[in-house]
Amino acid sequence: MYEAVTIDSDGASFDLVVDRAATFEYDGVVVRNADSLPEGALDDRAIDAVDATTIRTADPQAASGAVGNARSDHTLVLLEGGSPEMNRFAVEAEKVDVLTRPMSRDGDVNHVMAKAAATNGVRLECNLGGILRRTGGRRVRAIQSLRKLYELVEYYDAPYVVSAGASSHLELRAPRELCAVGEQLGLPSGWVSEGLAEWGRLASRNRHVRSESFIEPGVERGRYETDR
Repeated sequence: MYEAVTIDSDGASFDLVVDRAATFEYDGVVVRNADSLPEGALDDRAIDAVDATTIRTADPQAASGAVGNARSDHTLVLLEGGSPEMNRFAVEAEKVDVLTRPMSRDGDVNHVMAKAAATNGVRLECNLGGILRRTGGRRVRAIQSLRKLYELVEYYDAPYVVSAGASSHLELRAPRELCAVGEQLGLPSGWVSEGLAEWGRLASRNRHVRSESFIEPGVERGRYETDR
């Protein structure tokens, strides 16, 4: 299982995140803002560290260019939602791996977007951060948003990932704790753990596609293949 984290630009903060995640028995971490780390910071870690970038803009046209530029440079390309326009753009863009924070600010997800996400393989992020760290009415709204997203994901068989939205080692939570939160909210047993594991499966798939052995879906360079 993997957690997706946003980290400070200094290497010490990342060291703490990796150490805490390893203690919690995560298989790896997805670094949402890997560009902010020094070169080589993701290498030779106790657990897998996945290079990701998060695109933040309110303009779908600007997002289109940014996604295209980022696709060849990063293992995972995330696009932060939070408005109907950006959510719609993300789920219709095959080059986007994950739509993050789709229910934040003015954002919402409807049946049309859920079906588009399923068609294009764009993962919808179910972020437990608001439930873990907010109180009162804001927590209630976060729970309502999560339940709505869960129902759409299940009904339309849309791909999804789960995270706690950690931005420091102190905000990390062990997988069993996140699973317990999910069960308290009425989510099926195993649903949260599947969402945590999906980060790793997605990273593995993209790394394979970017490898030299991959030519196109169903066609790979084998022992008899030579460069021409």
